[in-house]
Amino acid sequence: MQGDGDGWAKGSDGQKHWGKFGAAGLLLRAPGSDGNPVVLLQHRAAWSHEGGTWSIPGGARDSHEDVVAAAVREAAEEGGLEPISIAVRTHRRTAGDPATWCYTTVIADAATALATVANHESVELAWVPEAEVATMPLHPGFGASWPDLRVRPTRLLVDMANLVGSRPDGWWRDRPGAAERMLAQLRAALPRTLELPDHAFGWPAEIVAVLEGHARAAADQDGIRVLRAAGSGDDAITDLAHEFATDAGVTTLVVTADRGLRARLPVSAQVLSPGRVLDWLG
Repeated sequence: MQGDGDGWAKGSDGQKHWGKFGAAGLLLRAPGSDGNPVVLLQHRAAWSHEGGTWSIPGGARDSHEDVVAAAVREAAEEGGLEPISIAVRTHRRTAGDPATWCYTTVIADAATALATVANHESVELAWVPEAEVATMPLHPGFGASWPDLRVRPTRLLVDMANLVGSRPDGWWRDRPGAAERMLAQLRAALPRTLELPDHAFGWPAEIVAVLEGHARAAADQDGIRVLRAAGSGDDAITDLAHEFATDAGVTTLVVTADRGLRARLPVSAQVLSPGRVLDWLG
C-alpha cells in the first residue's frame, strides 16, 4: 500500500522512532566550484522532530519500498529533486536494528549542485561544503553517523596496463588508442563518492595514470595526471605509491589486480580491482 509507512515504531533500544517499516535518507554529494564535494542538507522546520537542526532529506519507508526507493522519493518530496539526476552509489544502515527499526543512509552523487525546492518540512535546503558539515547544528542521529559517512581526499593511482587489459575490446591492436579511450572514460566517471576497501568513503582529489610500453603514445587527458614510465610501469607505480605515503592527508587507492605489484605497495595504500572501476564505466 502506497504511503503506509508513516507512524511510530519501537526500536531495539526501547525508544520510539519514526517509520513503521524503518526510515531512509539521501546523502547527496556534488562537486563544488573548487572540485571539492558539497553535500545537500535540509534545515528542518521548527515543528518537526528535532526541528531547527540540519540533516539530509529522508523519512519513513513504505512497506512496498526498498531503502533506495524510499530515500530517492523523500528527496523528491522534500527537495524537488528529479530521480534521473541522482546516481546512487551504495547504502549503509546507520542506526537501529533490522529486526525492529532501522535507518538507512543512501549515498548518491549528482553531476552538479542541483536546484532545490523546499517543501513544508524544511526551512531551507543548502549545498554545504563537506568540510563545514560538522560545524553545523546537526540532527543528533545524523551527527552521530556523519564521521563514518564523510569522504576522505583520495588519490587514484591507476595501473593503466592492468585496467585496459581487463576489458577484451581489441586493445592489443591499438594500445595508445585503447589507453586514450580508457582515460577519457575515467575522466567522465569522476568525481564520485568512492567506497574504499576499508569501508570508508573517498573523493578523488587527484588521478594519476601510469602508462608503459606502446601505450605511452596515448594523448593526455584533461583532469588526469598522465605519467609515462621510462621502463616498467610496476616500478613507476611502486615508487609513486611510496612517495605518496608521506602525504598523510590523502588516501592512495591503487587500481590494479597484479599480485606482484600489490605486494610491493606501502601498507598505507589501498587497492581497488580493475573490475570495480569498469563497473563505474558501464
